[in-house]
Amino acid sequence: MTGFRLIYAPTIIPAYIFFLTGSAAAVGLGAALLQVGGTLSPILSGARIESRNRILPYAISVGSMMRVMVLALAIAAWMLEGTALLVVTLAAFLLLGFFSGAQRVAFQMLMAKLIPMDRRGRLQGIRNMIGGMIAAVLAWVAGHYFIEQQWFGNGYATTFLLAFLLTTVGLVVLKLGIREPDAPRLRPAIPLRERFAQFAMLLSHRGFRAFLIAHAFGTIARVGLPFWTLYVGDRMGMDGALIGTLSLAFLGADTVSNLVWGGVGDRYGFRLVYIGALLSSLAGMALLVIGSGWIVIAAFVALGFGFSGWMMAAVTLVLEFGEHEDIPMRLALLTTTEGAIASIGPIAAGLAVAAMGYTPLIVAAFVSLAAALLFVLILVREPRRFG
Repeated sequence: MTGFRLIYAPTIIPAYIFFLTGSAAAVGLGAALLQVGGTLSPILSGARIESRNRILPYAISVGSMMRVMVLALAIAAWMLEGTALLVVTLAAFLLLGFFSGAQRVAFQMLMAKLIPMDRRGRLQGIRNMIGGMIAAVLAWVAGHYFIEQQWFGNGYATTFLLAFLLTTVGLVVLKLGIREPDAPRLRPAIPLRERFAQFAMLLSHRGFRAFLIAHAFGTIARVGLPFWTLYVGDRMGMDGALIGTLSLAFLGADTVSNLVWGGVGDRYGFRLVYIGALLSSLAGMALLVIGSGWIVIAAFVALGFGFSGWMMAAVTLVLEFGEHEDIPMRLALLTTTEGAIASIGPIAAGLAVAAMGYTPLIVAAFVSLAAALLFVLILVREPRRFG
Protein backbone atom coordinates (compact mmCIF):
# COMPACT_ATOMS: atom_id res chain seq x y z
CA MET A 1 0.00 0.00 0.00
CA THR A 2 2.78 2.45 0.89
CA GLY A 3 4.58 2.25 -2.44
CA PHE A 4 1.47 2.53 -4.57
CA ARG A 5 0.16 5.43 -2.47
CA LEU A 6 3.28 7.33 -3.50
CA ILE A 7 2.56 6.57 -7.16
CA TYR A 8 -1.19 7.23 -7.14
CA ALA A 9 -1.30 10.28 -4.87
CA PRO A 10 -2.55 13.24 -6.95
CA THR A 11 0.68 15.16 -6.41
CA ILE A 12 3.94 13.44 -7.40
CA ILE A 13 2.98 11.96 -10.80
CA PRO A 14 1.19 15.12 -12.05
CA ALA A 15 4.14 17.23 -10.92
CA TYR A 16 6.55 14.82 -12.66
CA ILE A 17 4.70 14.94 -16.00
CA PHE A 18 4.45 18.72 -15.74
CA PHE A 19 8.20 18.82 -14.97
CA LEU A 20 8.89 16.80 -18.14
CA THR A 21 6.57 18.70 -20.46
CA GLY A 22 5.33 21.95 -18.89
CA SER A 23 1.89 21.03 -20.24
CA ALA A 24 -1.38 20.50 -18.36
CA ALA A 25 -2.65 18.56 -21.39
CA ALA A 26 0.27 16.11 -21.00
CA VAL A 27 -0.65 15.66 -17.34
CA GLY A 28 -4.13 14.71 -18.49
CA LEU A 29 -2.72 12.27 -21.05
CA GLY A 30 -0.57 10.56 -18.40
CA ALA A 31 -3.51 10.19 -16.02
CA ALA A 32 -5.68 8.93 -18.88
CA LEU A 33 -3.18 6.25 -19.90
CA LEU A 34 -3.15 4.90 -16.35
CA GLN A 35 -6.91 4.46 -16.67
CA VAL A 36 -7.00 3.25 -20.30
CA GLY A 37 -4.80 0.34 -19.35
CA GLY A 38 -7.20 -0.59 -16.60
CA THR A 39 -10.38 -0.41 -18.67
CA LEU A 40 -10.38 -3.81 -20.40
CA SER A 41 -8.18 -5.82 -18.03
CA PRO A 42 -10.75 -6.05 -15.17
CA ILE A 43 -13.19 -7.97 -17.38
CA LEU A 44 -10.44 -10.26 -18.61
CA SER A 45 -9.31 -10.76 -15.02
CA GLY A 46 -12.82 -11.46 -13.76
CA ALA A 47 -13.37 -14.04 -16.49
CA ARG A 48 -10.06 -15.70 -15.59
CA ILE A 49 -10.74 -16.07 -11.88
CA GLU A 50 -14.49 -16.68 -11.59
CA SER A 51 -14.07 -20.38 -12.46
CA ARG A 52 -10.83 -20.88 -10.45
CA ASN A 53 -10.80 -22.54 -7.08
CA ARG A 54 -7.61 -20.68 -6.07
CA ILE A 55 -6.73 -17.25 -7.40
CA LEU A 56 -3.67 -16.28 -5.33
CA PRO A 57 -1.13 -17.42 -8.00
CA TYR A 58 -2.86 -15.25 -10.58
CA ALA A 59 -2.93 -12.28 -8.18
CA ILE A 60 0.81 -12.65 -7.55
CA SER A 61 1.54 -12.75 -11.29
CA VAL A 62 -0.32 -9.57 -12.21
CA GLY A 63 0.93 -7.88 -9.02
CA SER A 64 4.51 -8.63 -10.03
CA MET A 65 4.00 -7.01 -13.43
CA MET A 66 2.64 -3.88 -11.75
CA ARG A 67 5.86 -3.58 -9.80
CA VAL A 68 7.98 -4.07 -12.91
CA MET A 69 6.27 -1.03 -14.44
CA VAL A 70 7.14 1.11 -11.39
CA LEU A 71 10.76 0.00 -11.69
CA ALA A 72 10.65 0.93 -15.39
CA LEU A 73 9.60 4.48 -14.41
CA ALA A 74 12.66 4.78 -12.16
CA ILE A 75 15.12 3.37 -14.71
CA ALA A 76 13.73 5.55 -17.50
CA ALA A 77 14.00 8.68 -15.35
CA TRP A 78 17.68 7.98 -14.75
CA MET A 79 18.71 6.66 -18.16
CA LEU A 80 16.63 8.60 -20.72
CA GLU A 81 15.81 12.18 -21.56
CA GLY A 82 13.69 14.24 -23.93
CA THR A 83 11.15 12.53 -26.16
CA ALA A 84 12.42 9.02 -25.39
CA LEU A 85 11.88 9.57 -21.66
CA LEU A 86 8.35 10.87 -22.18
CA VAL A 87 7.37 7.99 -24.51
CA VAL A 88 8.72 5.29 -22.18
CA THR A 89 7.08 6.95 -19.17
CA LEU A 90 3.69 7.11 -20.84
CA ALA A 91 4.03 3.49 -22.02
CA ALA A 92 4.83 2.45 -18.44
CA PHE A 93 1.69 4.29 -17.26
CA LEU A 94 -0.41 2.39 -19.82
CA LEU A 95 0.93 -1.02 -18.74
CA LEU A 96 0.82 -0.11 -15.05
CA GLY A 97 -2.87 0.70 -15.48
CA PHE A 98 -3.49 -2.58 -17.34
CA PHE A 99 -1.98 -4.74 -14.62
CA SER A 100 -3.49 -2.57 -11.88
CA GLY A 101 -7.01 -3.17 -13.23
CA ALA A 102 -6.42 -6.92 -13.31
CA GLN A 103 -4.91 -6.95 -9.81
CA ARG A 104 -7.76 -4.92 -8.33
CA VAL A 105 -10.34 -7.57 -9.29
CA ALA A 106 -8.14 -10.44 -8.09
CA PHE A 107 -7.22 -8.83 -4.76
CA GLN A 108 -10.79 -7.77 -3.96
CA MET A 109 -11.98 -11.29 -4.71
CA LEU A 110 -9.35 -12.55 -2.28
CA MET A 111 -10.75 -10.16 0.33
CA ALA A 112 -14.25 -11.50 -0.26
CA LYS A 113 -12.96 -15.05 0.33
CA LEU A 114 -10.71 -14.33 3.31
CA ILE A 115 -12.36 -11.59 5.39
CA PRO A 116 -15.85 -11.80 6.95
CA MET A 117 -18.23 -9.01 5.94
CA ASP A 118 -18.38 -7.42 9.39
CA ARG A 119 -14.56 -7.09 9.60
CA ARG A 120 -13.67 -5.86 6.13
CA GLY A 121 -13.88 -2.18 6.99
CA ARG A 122 -11.71 -2.29 10.10
CA LEU A 123 -9.07 -4.54 8.53
CA GLN A 124 -8.92 -2.36 5.42
CA GLY A 125 -8.74 0.66 7.70
CA ILE A 126 -5.78 -0.73 9.63
CA ARG A 127 -4.01 -1.72 6.41
CA ASN A 128 -4.64 1.63 4.76
CA MET A 129 -3.75 3.54 7.91
CA ILE A 130 -0.34 1.90 8.26
CA GLY A 131 0.40 2.15 4.55
CA GLY A 132 -0.92 5.68 4.31
CA MET A 133 0.94 6.86 7.41
CA ILE A 134 4.26 5.71 6.01
CA ALA A 135 3.38 7.02 2.55
CA ALA A 136 2.46 10.45 3.91
CA VAL A 137 5.82 10.80 5.64
CA LEU A 138 7.69 9.46 2.61
CA ALA A 139 5.80 11.79 0.28
CA TRP A 140 6.87 14.74 2.42
CA VAL A 141 10.47 13.45 2.40
CA ALA A 142 10.29 12.85 -1.36
CA GLY A 143 9.12 16.41 -1.99
CA HIS A 144 11.42 18.21 0.43
CA TYR A 145 14.55 16.10 -0.09
CA PHE A 146 14.47 13.65 -3.02
CA ILE A 147 12.88 16.06 -5.51
CA GLU A 148 13.96 19.42 -4.10
CA GLN A 149 17.60 18.32 -3.64
CA GLN A 150 17.72 15.94 -6.65
CA TRP A 151 18.95 12.88 -4.73
CA PHE A 152 21.04 10.47 -6.82
CA GLY A 153 20.78 12.89 -9.71
CA ASN A 154 17.00 12.60 -10.14
CA GLY A 155 14.62 12.96 -7.21
CA TYR A 156 11.63 11.56 -9.09
CA ALA A 157 13.58 8.43 -10.09
CA THR A 158 14.63 7.95 -6.46
CA THR A 159 10.99 8.20 -5.39
CA PHE A 160 9.90 5.61 -7.98
CA LEU A 161 12.66 3.22 -6.92
CA LEU A 162 11.58 3.52 -3.30
CA ALA A 163 7.98 2.79 -4.32
CA PHE A 164 9.14 -0.30 -6.24
CA LEU A 165 11.08 -1.67 -3.26
CA LEU A 166 8.21 -1.12 -0.83
CA THR A 167 5.58 -2.70 -3.08
CA THR A 168 7.83 -5.69 -3.76
CA VAL A 169 8.20 -6.36 -0.04
CA GLY A 170 4.41 -6.27 0.24
CA LEU A 171 3.99 -8.84 -2.53
CA VAL A 172 6.49 -11.20 -0.90
CA VAL A 173 4.62 -10.96 2.40
CA LEU A 174 1.35 -11.72 0.59
CA LYS A 175 2.86 -14.76 -1.11
CA LEU A 176 4.28 -16.18 2.13
CA GLY A 177 1.46 -15.22 4.50
CA ILE A 178 -1.82 -16.01 2.71
CA ARG A 179 -3.47 -19.42 3.06
CA GLU A 180 -6.29 -19.23 0.55
CA PRO A 181 -9.40 -21.38 1.13
CA ASP A 182 -11.34 -23.10 -1.63
CA ALA A 183 -14.08 -21.06 -3.28
CA PRO A 184 -17.57 -21.80 -1.83
CA ARG A 185 -19.13 -21.67 -5.31
CA LEU A 186 -17.77 -21.31 -8.83
CA ARG A 187 -19.13 -20.17 -12.15
CA PRO A 188 -18.65 -22.71 -14.96
CA ALA A 189 -16.01 -21.66 -17.48
CA ILE A 190 -17.64 -20.18 -20.59
CA PRO A 191 -16.32 -18.23 -23.60
CA LEU A 192 -15.63 -14.57 -22.88
CA ARG A 193 -18.13 -13.46 -25.54
CA GLU A 194 -20.93 -15.27 -23.72
CA ARG A 195 -19.83 -13.75 -20.40
CA PHE A 196 -20.09 -10.26 -21.91
CA ALA A 197 -23.66 -11.05 -22.88
CA GLN A 198 -24.48 -11.81 -19.23
CA PHE A 199 -23.69 -8.27 -18.06
CA ALA A 200 -27.36 -7.43 -18.61
CA MET A 201 -28.21 -9.95 -15.88
CA LEU A 202 -25.89 -8.19 -13.44
CA LEU A 203 -27.45 -4.83 -14.29
CA SER A 204 -30.94 -6.18 -13.60
CA HIS A 205 -30.09 -5.86 -9.89
CA ARG A 206 -31.57 -2.44 -9.09
CA GLY A 207 -29.21 -1.56 -6.25
CA PHE A 208 -26.05 -2.47 -8.15
CA ARG A 209 -27.24 -0.64 -11.27
CA ALA A 210 -27.94 2.57 -9.33
CA PHE A 211 -24.62 2.29 -7.50
CA LEU A 212 -22.78 1.84 -10.80
CA ILE A 213 -24.33 5.08 -12.12
CA ALA A 214 -23.49 6.95 -8.90
CA HIS A 215 -19.92 5.67 -9.03
CA ALA A 216 -19.63 6.82 -12.62
CA PHE A 217 -20.50 10.38 -11.54
CA GLY A 218 -18.03 10.10 -8.65
CA THR A 219 -15.34 9.02 -11.11
CA ILE A 220 -16.00 12.08 -13.28
CA ALA A 221 -15.26 14.24 -10.24
CA ARG A 222 -12.13 12.26 -9.44
CA VAL A 223 -10.73 13.16 -12.85
CA GLY A 224 -9.81 16.54 -11.39
CA LEU A 225 -7.56 15.17 -8.65
CA PRO A 226 -4.27 15.29 -10.63
CA PHE A 227 -5.00 18.92 -11.58
CA TRP A 228 -5.64 20.31 -8.11
CA THR A 229 -1.92 20.32 -7.32
CA LEU A 230 -1.29 22.23 -10.55
CA TYR A 231 -4.14 24.61 -9.68
CA VAL A 232 -2.57 25.38 -6.31
CA GLY A 233 0.91 25.58 -7.85
CA ASP A 234 -0.36 28.10 -10.39
CA ARG A 235 -1.56 30.32 -7.55
CA MET A 236 1.22 29.75 -4.99
CA GLY A 237 4.25 28.69 -7.07
CA MET A 238 5.17 25.07 -7.76
CA ASP A 239 8.22 23.65 -5.96
CA GLY A 240 9.27 20.46 -4.18
CA ALA A 241 8.31 21.81 -0.76
CA LEU A 242 4.75 22.54 -1.91
CA ILE A 243 4.46 19.07 -3.48
CA GLY A 244 5.66 17.48 -0.24
CA THR A 245 3.31 19.54 1.96
CA LEU A 246 0.22 18.84 -0.15
CA SER A 247 1.15 15.16 -0.41
CA LEU A 248 1.49 14.96 3.37
CA ALA A 249 -1.90 16.68 3.84
CA PHE A 250 -3.69 14.43 1.35
CA LEU A 251 -2.07 11.14 2.36
CA GLY A 252 -2.14 12.00 6.06
CA ALA A 253 -5.89 12.62 5.92
CA ASP A 254 -6.33 9.47 3.87
CA THR A 255 -4.44 7.59 6.59
CA VAL A 256 -6.31 8.96 9.60
CA SER A 257 -9.72 8.61 7.99
CA ASN A 258 -9.36 4.93 7.13
CA LEU A 259 -10.01 3.70 10.65
CA VAL A 260 -13.03 6.01 10.89
CA TRP A 261 -14.48 4.89 7.56
CA GLY A 262 -13.74 1.22 8.28
CA GLY A 263 -15.47 1.29 11.66
CA VAL A 264 -18.51 3.12 10.27
CA GLY A 265 -18.76 0.68 7.37
CA ASP A 266 -18.57 -2.43 9.53
CA ARG A 267 -21.17 -1.11 11.94
CA TYR A 268 -23.61 0.77 9.70
CA GLY A 269 -22.79 -0.39 6.17
CA PHE A 270 -20.66 1.09 3.40
CA ARG A 271 -23.48 3.05 1.80
CA LEU A 272 -23.11 5.53 4.67
CA VAL A 273 -19.34 5.63 4.10
CA TYR A 274 -19.89 6.44 0.42
CA ILE A 275 -22.23 9.31 1.33
CA GLY A 276 -19.77 10.70 3.88
CA ALA A 277 -16.92 10.49 1.39
CA LEU A 278 -18.85 12.47 -1.22
CA LEU A 279 -19.70 15.16 1.34
CA SER A 280 -16.02 15.37 2.36
CA SER A 281 -14.98 15.77 -1.28
CA LEU A 282 -17.53 18.55 -1.80
CA ALA A 283 -16.18 20.36 1.27
CA GLY A 284 -12.61 19.97 0.01
CA MET A 285 -13.50 21.41 -3.38
CA ALA A 286 -15.19 24.40 -1.75
CA LEU A 287 -12.12 25.11 0.41
CA LEU A 288 -9.82 24.73 -2.58
CA VAL A 289 -11.71 27.40 -4.51
CA ILE A 290 -12.25 29.97 -1.77
CA GLY A 291 -9.06 29.60 0.26
CA SER A 292 -5.34 30.27 0.28
CA GLY A 293 -2.46 29.39 2.61
CA TRP A 294 -3.49 26.96 5.32
CA ILE A 295 -7.02 26.73 3.89
CA VAL A 296 -5.56 25.08 0.79
CA ILE A 297 -3.88 22.52 3.03
CA ALA A 298 -7.23 21.97 4.77
CA ALA A 299 -8.77 21.46 1.31
CA PHE A 300 -6.31 18.65 0.57
CA VAL A 301 -7.09 17.16 3.99
CA ALA A 302 -10.81 17.10 3.13
CA LEU A 303 -10.07 15.70 -0.34
CA GLY A 304 -7.94 12.99 1.28
CA PHE A 305 -10.80 12.08 3.63
CA GLY A 306 -13.19 11.94 0.69
CA PHE A 307 -10.93 9.92 -1.59
CA SER A 308 -10.17 7.39 1.15
CA GLY A 309 -13.82 6.74 1.95
CA TRP A 310 -14.82 6.73 -1.71
CA MET A 311 -12.26 4.04 -2.58
CA MET A 312 -12.99 1.89 0.48
CA ALA A 313 -16.75 2.03 0.00
CA ALA A 314 -16.57 1.39 -3.75
CA VAL A 315 -14.51 -1.79 -3.50
CA THR A 316 -16.38 -3.08 -0.44
CA LEU A 317 -20.00 -2.16 -1.19
CA VAL A 318 -19.85 -3.87 -4.58
CA LEU A 319 -19.08 -7.17 -2.83
CA GLU A 320 -22.44 -7.09 -1.05
CA PHE A 321 -24.87 -6.84 -4.00
CA GLY A 322 -26.30 -10.09 -5.38
CA GLU A 323 -24.75 -13.58 -5.40
CA HIS A 324 -21.24 -14.55 -4.29
CA GLU A 325 -20.30 -16.24 -7.57
CA ASP A 326 -21.04 -13.00 -9.45
CA ILE A 327 -18.51 -11.00 -7.40
CA PRO A 328 -15.62 -11.20 -9.95
CA MET A 329 -17.72 -9.85 -12.82
CA ARG A 330 -19.41 -7.19 -10.63
CA LEU A 331 -15.93 -6.02 -9.67
CA ALA A 332 -14.88 -6.16 -13.31
CA LEU A 333 -17.89 -4.15 -14.50
CA LEU A 334 -17.41 -1.51 -11.80
CA THR A 335 -13.67 -1.20 -12.48
CA THR A 336 -14.14 -1.09 -16.25
CA THR A 337 -16.81 1.61 -15.99
CA GLU A 338 -14.58 3.61 -13.69
CA GLY A 339 -11.57 3.12 -15.96
CA ALA A 340 -13.43 4.08 -19.14
CA ILE A 341 -14.57 7.38 -17.65
CA ALA A 342 -11.23 8.08 -16.01
CA SER A 343 -9.36 7.39 -19.25
CA ILE A 344 -11.30 9.91 -21.33
CA GLY A 345 -11.74 12.49 -18.58
CA PRO A 346 -8.12 13.50 -17.91
CA ILE A 347 -7.44 14.19 -21.58
CA ALA A 348 -10.55 16.36 -21.86
CA ALA A 349 -9.68 18.03 -18.55
CA GLY A 350 -6.11 18.72 -19.60
CA LEU A 351 -7.22 20.26 -22.90
CA ALA A 352 -9.88 22.32 -21.10
CA VAL A 353 -7.34 23.61 -18.58
CA ALA A 354 -4.91 24.49 -21.35
CA ALA A 355 -7.61 26.34 -23.30
CA MET A 356 -9.87 27.86 -20.65
CA GLY A 357 -8.17 27.54 -17.27
CA TYR A 358 -9.39 25.59 -14.27
CA THR A 359 -12.92 26.98 -13.91
CA PRO A 360 -14.73 24.47 -16.19
CA LEU A 361 -13.01 21.56 -14.44
CA ILE A 362 -13.97 22.83 -10.99
CA VAL A 363 -17.61 23.30 -12.04
CA ALA A 364 -17.73 19.80 -13.56
CA ALA A 365 -16.30 18.30 -10.36
CA PHE A 366 -18.92 20.03 -8.19
CA VAL A 367 -21.81 18.99 -10.43
CA SER A 368 -20.62 15.36 -10.66
CA LEU A 369 -20.14 15.01 -6.91
CA ALA A 370 -23.62 16.42 -6.30
CA ALA A 371 -25.15 14.04 -8.86
CA ALA A 372 -23.39 11.03 -7.31
CA LEU A 373 -24.63 12.05 -3.87
CA LEU A 374 -28.24 12.35 -5.07
CA PHE A 375 -28.14 8.93 -6.74
CA VAL A 376 -26.86 7.23 -3.61
CA LEU A 377 -29.30 9.01 -1.32
CA ILE A 378 -32.36 8.34 -3.48
CA LEU A 379 -31.74 5.11 -5.39
CA VAL A 380 -29.11 3.01 -3.58
CA ARG A 381 -30.40 1.10 -0.57
CA GLU A 382 -28.16 -0.52 2.03
CA PRO A 383 -27.48 -4.01 0.55
CA ARG A 384 -27.04 -5.65 3.98
CA ARG A 385 -30.71 -4.98 4.68
CA PHE A 386 -32.23 -5.12 1.21
CA GLY A 387 -29.85 -7.43 -0.69
